[in-house]
Amino acid sequence: MPRGDKSSYTDKQQRQAEHIEDSAKEQGRSDEAAERIAWATVNKQDGGGKRSGSGRKSARKATRKSAKKTARKVTKKTAAKSARKATKKATKKTASKTASKAAKKATKKTTKKTARKATKKTTAGKTSRTAAKKAARKSTGTTARKSASKSAKKATRKTAGKTARKATKRTARKAAPRKTARKTARKSTGTTARKTTRRTTKKTASKS
Repeated sequence: MPRGDKSSYTDKQQRQAEHIEDSAKEQGRSDEAAERIAWATVNKQDGGGKRSGSGRKSARKATRKSAKKTARKVTKKTAAKSARKATKKATKKTASKTASKAAKKATKKTTKKTARKATKKTTAGKTSRTAAKKAARKSTGTTARKSASKSAKKATRKTAGKTARKATKRTARKAAPRKTARKTARKSTGTTARKTTRRTTKKTASKS
């Protein structure tokens, strides 16, 4: 009998081996290890195959069962591989979608923040400029007014001083001939009075 041929085992033994193999797989063993453990336990319990004789029907049944087992194993492996690939693809797609959504949200947020900052800066700059212009206008207006008032005061003072000087000069000029006339009148009256007193004294002296 070639190695690996299970034709000498009965159907019951083969079912027991399958059951043990499935339980070993559920525990996390590999396919080869589970199969080895299953047939080792069957051989330990029964001491080998219990089928008597080696008929063609039993050989055909064994080959069919082995073929079914291999087909099941292949289908399970392929299904597991396809499921893994599908899950990997799905995870990749979901990860890419989430990353793209997060990137879009981040770009939107950054654009909104930059736009708000720009608007704030522009409004603040405009308000500061307008305030500076207003302050400059006020300061220039006040300085111009002050300078105008100062210049007007100076001009009025100068004109008042000039007019006062002119008036004093005129009055002085007018008063000068009057003073001289008074002085001459006083001198003349004094001399005439003196002369008359002298004459009277001489007359009185001659008569006596």
